[in-house]
Amino acid sequence: MKSRIIVVNDRMQQGYRYRLTEPLGRNFDPDFAPELTPKEMLRLGVFGGKYMTDATAEFPRDWFVGAKLSPQRRDPALNYFGILAGQPLSVWRAKGWIWPDDPRGWFQWYCRYYFGRRVPEEDRRQIGRWQAMRRHIRQIQRHCEPGDLHCRPRQRQALLQWAYDSRRM
Repeated sequence: MKSRIIVVNDRMQQGYRYRLTEPLGRNFDPDFAPELTPKEMLRLGVFGGKYMTDATAEFPRDWFVGAKLSPQRRDPALNYFGILAGQPLSVWRAKGWIWPDDPRGWFQWYCRYYFGRRVPEEDRRQIGRWQAMRRHIRQIQRHCEPGDLHCRPRQRQALLQWAYDSRRM
């Protein structure tokens, strides 16, 4: 694969550049096996539809066909489970979860990783954070009947926002 440079100009980054070194959706770390693609997540409804509204030019157009987006403000009704599940960006920053190259957090990192960017140290950190979300899977399995999507909807929405598909549990 011939590498390609992406230049980002959106509300949170101006002139940020990165190189795509892997094919789209391929060659993931063996410890990272997301169940949903960014495109699937956007169509299902994540982050109240607000997360990526000004960043659509960076990624393939088809990711946003049918995506549930809300350009004005977060809208919980757009989320698959109809509720907000997450903390504001200010909390993410205070906890040190934000890496300067991905100021929107984990989902931005995942979109860029899926797109083909690799940053080994940051990739390991974010994959570790993704793995830590498995505790929510265990909670759903422990407390919910299989297929009961009304059980623990906040945890299910949080898992969806981390590319886990709790609809299968």
